[in-house]
Amino acid sequence: MDTVLSPAGVGEYSAADMPASIEMSRRLRDTGVSAGDRVMLKADNSVALAVVLFALIHLDVSLVLVDHQQTVAESRRVIELAKVEWALLGEDIPAPSGVRVIRFERLLEGKAPAGSGADALDLGGWRRRRDALITWSSGSTGRPKGVVRTGEAFLGNIERTGKAMGYRPTDMFLPLLPFSHQYGLSLLFLALLSGAGVLVGPYRRLGVVLRAAQRATVLDATPATHRSLVSLLERRPELAERLRSVRLYCTGGAPMDARFSERFREVLGHPLLDGYGSTELGNVALATPETPVGCGHALDGIKLGILREDGRAAPAGEVGEVVVSSPDMMAGYLTADGTVDPAPPPPYRTRDLGYLDDRGHLFVLGRKQAVHRLGHTLYPEALERRAEAIGRAVAVVPLDDERRGCTLIFAVEDPEPGAEDARTWRRRIGAHLAPYEQPDQVVVLDRFPVNRNGKTDRTELHRICREAVFGPPASAAGGDSRA
Repeated sequence: MDTVLSPAGVGEYSAADMPASIEMSRRLRDTGVSAGDRVMLKADNSVALAVVLFALIHLDVSLVLVDHQQTVAESRRVIELAKVEWALLGEDIPAPSGVRVIRFERLLEGKAPAGSGADALDLGGWRRRRDALITWSSGSTGRPKGVVRTGEAFLGNIERTGKAMGYRPTDMFLPLLPFSHQYGLSLLFLALLSGAGVLVGPYRRLGVVLRAAQRATVLDATPATHRSLVSLLERRPELAERLRSVRLYCTGGAPMDARFSERFREVLGHPLLDGYGSTELGNVALATPETPVGCGHALDGIKLGILREDGRAAPAGEVGEVVVSSPDMMAGYLTADGTVDPAPPPPYRTRDLGYLDDRGHLFVLGRKQAVHRLGHTLYPEALERRAEAIGRAVAVVPLDDERRGCTLIFAVEDPEPGAEDARTWRRRIGAHLAPYEQPDQVVVLDRFPVNRNGKTDRTELHRICREAVFGPPASAAGGDSRA
């Protein structure tokens, strides 16, 4: 099977590679993997990973996806919780105990024999499977949970997404995302079902990827990665020529501020199409080339609502909790014995803050994590969206305070040489906030820390900000600072 990368370190997977996946499924079956087995797949993005992933779908296993950077201890927890029987690992991934291990890249060696089997992927069995896909929540509110989705829910969501976005067989996807998470995984399937191809490479190394991006037509990444891309192109505008063929730039996974959206269009000449979804729901709403507004409209068959604190429906323009009714919702969360705790009946309360405009476009502000300060109820991520009017990414870190109820530290991402000092940013932020919303401290960072799937790492950011303001544990300090 041919899984050789180009000299630039970027390979391609497309419908032409389906026979390789089908042959791989036969080799896995000969090794002992059977339909219905729980199989953990752990590897970094590669063409080989795409080949084996679709081989497992063809084989109709219960697919347990984990991040390749996950520790051995975390993997052991996954194996125990999900009752994993096989672990398919990349060559450089440490093997956990308590499970049968297959180094899948070794099974890819050699060419598939001519006429060795069908050349069409069989999705039927996997589509009917109740525990077809197990992925993991972000863990932002505790330990990551195993999210179980049926094959029908996952594939149905992929089909709704493809219909909304109008992908073409001539498209070439360039996902700057890990395939082990909902967003990146969905792009692999979208390319397959639309007859398009996927460029696969070291998605964290923008310079390497751009050297092989001339054929890309659809580019997806988190807002943090798009910020890095814009910064790179502002320093080296000649690199924009390598993205000349891209017709759709898309993002998701974290709220995006309007100022950056404008900056993106100025630099790249295209709108940045935002979307909203989750591991539990799949894609929910997407901005499209025809309606590049907010996170767009809900996909066909999915209903969106906004609830006030008292549970009543909020009118257009009013901020509240986003609720979703979707046929693509998860089956439930994994329990300690490997079974599924069923999802609650719809509508699903997302714990995300947002609003709908008078034309039904969704705007998402962030997590519904209220803090209380000076007699007011505040939502830190809603404050962030307003503070980003200063033209920089902003994160709000709340800390308990007996007198005020809470202290608000505002972190500003400012990568430019000769950046403004914290007091200057504090004045600029203050112009966009009410008196009771003002920062107590401002910390300026060259770059926010990010987690495995490209989102801001809130736990690490909290530690950095606390130490920047108060010093390491057991010491105390104050004032604005650059960390």
